[in-house]
Amino acid sequence: MSKNTIRSIKGTHDILPDQSWRWQQLENHVHDFMHRYGYREIRTPVFERTELFARGVGTDTDIVSKEMYTFRDMSNNSITLKPELTAPVIRSYLQHNLGRLTPLTKLYYIDHAFRQERPQAGRYRQFHQYGVEALGSPHPEIDAEIIAIAYFSLLELGLENLTIKLNSIGSRECRIAFRAALQHFLKPHLGDLSETSKSRFNTNPLRILDTKIPHEIEIVQGAPAMSDYLTAEDVQHYNQVKSHLNDLNIPFEEDNKLVRGLDYYTRTTFEIISPALGAQNSVCGGGRYDGLIETLGGKPTPGIGFAAGIERILMAAAVSQSEEPTVLVYLIVIDDDGRSTAFKLLHDLRDKGINADMDYLHRSMKSQLREANRLGAELVLIIGSEELKDGTVQFKNLKTGSQKAIPLDSVLAEISEKPD
Repeated sequence: MSKNTIRSIKGTHDILPDQSWRWQQLENHVHDFMHRYGYREIRTPVFERTELFARGVGTDTDIVSKEMYTFRDMSNNSITLKPELTAPVIRSYLQHNLGRLTPLTKLYYIDHAFRQERPQAGRYRQFHQYGVEALGSPHPEIDAEIIAIAYFSLLELGLENLTIKLNSIGSRECRIAFRAALQHFLKPHLGDLSETSKSRFNTNPLRILDTKIPHEIEIVQGAPAMSDYLTAEDVQHYNQVKSHLNDLNIPFEEDNKLVRGLDYYTRTTFEIISPALGAQNSVCGGGRYDGLIETLGGKPTPGIGFAAGIERILMAAAVSQSEEPTVLVYLIVIDDDGRSTAFKLLHDLRDKGINADMDYLHRSMKSQLREANRLGAELVLIIGSEELKDGTVQFKNLKTGSQKAIPLDSVLAEISEKPD
């Protein structure tokens, strides 16, 4: 590669043809799976007003304070490439008054987002997720359904040995008392905390529980547990969520330090991790956000959802669901006289839904046969001057090695009789 060649931006990656079929396979599975559960797809713009994320996600989060791609457009509006996907869905839900259509709105998306963070295995600056949002129900059954969708969709995609971490961070009311107790516990340790955690001490101390710094993890091991501050209603809700998960034989581990990274979460929070990913082992996370819609200007409306990282899923998948699609029929043209006939036959094959291709480089028969094998073709049709004269083609099965001459006008019938 020349030193003057333009390369992709750090933290982004190309999805090449030998990889894209796996993405298509995953996306097709997600569409089918979500329809099974009664969720409908929503697509939102790649950028939004910056205010949406400042208000919805929280100015104290790493996303808003450090990681967003924000710029001014020609009208001097502050615009941000979306760093997460729930707030844009809620904005669309409110803007188009989707709640009037049904008291429970069930949405899903397959989308990409942008964060300027340090690239590492499974973490990119442009990344892709699929996820769901269920808006309108405060009841624990929908919490269990969301977790079930996340868990079973990952299993069907080939992931193994998954662990669900589960917690309740309670309603806003109980968090006031917990916040005070947590600050009281952390105050003697302030000098040992990172600058980021120190800044969170006053603004959002719960975020310190989510630290990834080893010595801070040791400090918070002795911190008060949120479970001691839950209201009776919060406890009942959480217990019912766990009961529904047990009914579905969905395994989970309770983790009272699990708070998630965004400010809008309430009550149920969960994360699904895979041992196949090493340190960055989370493939999915989500939870309830009963105050988000109100924060963004709507009427108080309960909501819950999750997002799953597609890059990480593809890294962690134990097996692929199927093999890459291949060309079934490859047309080999021996001399120039046969090209017009082959080109027309190629179109007829494709018109009947048959995967077919031919050589466009005017290569030798040997090279064309090598290309047919490279593409994984099962059948080749050979057209030369003798075949043109006789109105036939040579019909060769590359799997069995058998070859015979058949009339040109019976090619489609012959191939349609072949087993899939």
